[in-house]
Amino acid sequence: MVEVAIILSSKMMSPWRSTLLIISLLISGSSPVDAFAPPRSRTDVQRTHHNHTPLFSQSGQEDEPDGRRRQQQSLPSRRDVLHRSASASTVVATILAGGTTASPRSASALPPLASFSNPFAVDASSRSANGGAYIPAKRCTAYLVDATIPPSLIPYRASREAAILKALGEGGGTVKSPFVEDELNLNNFMQKAVFGSIDTVKQVVGQGESPRAGRSGANYQSFVFMGANFDDTYTASPEKMSGETNADAALAVGLLTDICKPRERAGNTAIGLAFAPRDGQGALDDYLTSNNGSEEEAERLVVEGLKAAGANEGLAERHLPILRFAKKKRCAMLALAPNPSDLDTVRKGGLQSLDPSRREAYVADAQGFIALTQERKFKLYADKSLLKDFSPSSDSAAKDESAVKAEQGNFFAERILVHEACATAAAAWATSRPDSLVVTVAPIPDVRFMGGANGRVPRVMRYLNTESLVDEEAVTTILLNPNARETLSESKFLRLEIGTAPNNWTYQTKVADYLWFSSMPKVNMLPRMMNEQ
Repeated sequence: MVEVAIILSSKMMSPWRSTLLIISLLISGSSPVDAFAPPRSRTDVQRTHHNHTPLFSQSGQEDEPDGRRRQQQSLPSRRDVLHRSASASTVVATILAGGTTASPRSASALPPLASFSNPFAVDASSRSANGGAYIPAKRCTAYLVDATIPPSLIPYRASREAAILKALGEGGGTVKSPFVEDELNLNNFMQKAVFGSIDTVKQVVGQGESPRAGRSGANYQSFVFMGANFDDTYTASPEKMSGETNADAALAVGLLTDICKPRERAGNTAIGLAFAPRDGQGALDDYLTSNNGSEEEAERLVVEGLKAAGANEGLAERHLPILRFAKKKRCAMLALAPNPSDLDTVRKGGLQSLDPSRREAYVADAQGFIALTQERKFKLYADKSLLKDFSPSSDSAAKDESAVKAEQGNFFAERILVHEACATAAAAWATSRPDSLVVTVAPIPDVRFMGGANGRVPRVMRYLNTESLVDEEAVTTILLNPNARETLSESKFLRLEIGTAPNNWTYQTKVADYLWFSSMPKVNMLPRMMNEQ
């Protein structure tokens, strides 16, 4: 009976109240079962007692004048009091120990009360099953830089990466407006039911606007710029790539594989190389058409040809995986950079010192080239990104303010000539090929914040073809394995934008359209993360 009372009391009230109730019942001599039973009538109370002895005698003993017999029957004996006190002590000790009086403590019972005194105590069952080794959480390797103010990062699952790249290969471009997750909810379900049905019917009968309207045809071309430094650092380091090197080139080939799938049989895809001088175009063409002899010999010849044209030999060797891909898929290759001799001339004496015939070879839209330098958005880019890579030629020049300004001006002229030459060469190849695609591999400083060759393409395309439909959304920029330093950040986080001051918000520019990594980036590199898509 004591066990039944304990169980009932523990379910109906708090443990301390139930304990006090049981103690009082045991000491008073009442039955715990009777205490929790429903109320009884007066007649039932008169019939029975907790020890099942008659409360009133049926032979008339209640009429005795002295009442002594009735008092002796109601008072408990000394033995009963001691027995009830011992029972109450046993019940209290059992409850405090976390068990019951009827059965030993089970495996699922609560631990002793002493274990609750330390809230920070670690149970052995909650310890890691990995032997104490840290296992980082899985993070995405592809991120959309959303055009919010300030920009934010939207992670894309690995299952969606191929679809995004194939859409770029089909000429879809990248929307520059902020991303909106247009899912069905209680606020818009009627609007989607009505207007969504109307739009569907219009598209079926041919009266609606196609999702790719204006994204194909003779006057439309698309461009993809990949920024890669080929430095094997951070997410491209051999430690994270199982000892493999040149991870930037491997990642570029992986992206090119999905981008070029929709155009494998079209033959209107080109891969531009921003490190290759114009004089190296012959070496690239010879490599693509070489079918006799070994591949090693062909690769040796193309590296030597690019080196003879003025390209960096080590950089040419790091681009070999991209060259192999272009040859396998029969993609054209474009040498986009100005010749080193011309760059030396500009670096020493400015653009005015370059021969006019050479300037015309690199700059098709001369008026637009000059007018661009006066735009406030470009001035923001030049101040916050382009000139950040300038350094004086010597310590003595750094001490002379006038020398520093002269060298900085020539550096500025050299970089804008490189960007204009790359944009002009890529646009000139694409203009004569309807619905073509040009993928350019360039250093990160030349494409970050949309002010390099990637920002000049729409203007040059409109100059070469007045009916051109190429706009900013037709140009997509992807940074491969960027780090904080390469995005001009002074912290561990990547810098996603320039133009954060109140007077520059109108011209705020994001660092790129996508960030792509060979391995999972650290969480302290990724600012303003949104939900995974």
